[in-house]
Amino acid sequence: MYLIVIAWAYVTLMMAVAEATAPNGTVLGAIITFGLYGLLPMGILVYILGTPSRKRAIKAREAAEQAAYDEAQRQGAAEAAQPEAIAHPAVPSPLPDAGSEAPAAAALGAAVAVRKEP
Repeated sequence: MYLIVIAWAYVTLMMAVAEATAPNGTVLGAIITFGLYGLLPMGILVYILGTPSRKRAIKAREAAEQAAYDEAQRQGAAEAAQPEAIAHPAVPSPLPDAGSEAPAAAALGAAVAVRKEP
């Protein structure tokens, strides 16, 4: 792909030099020639031909993110499966009970919610 771009850049550069050195040519005409015949088509070509590699890079990045997420989920599940230390019965647990309800009593040392003054 880059061989085509380099060759076309050379051709358009020579066209621009010929435009600038011609008896009735101008430097502005050479710049416009190089821009419209060279840079613009080369930019479009590089963008179009680079699309598959961009898609591959995006898919690889998404796969790496998914693998990291799966590994974090797997580690979280492994930590949750480990038996926790038995808590003292007089100290209620701040974790929800089996029915997914909040515990009835606040844990010792827990912060109490305070309402804002009206």
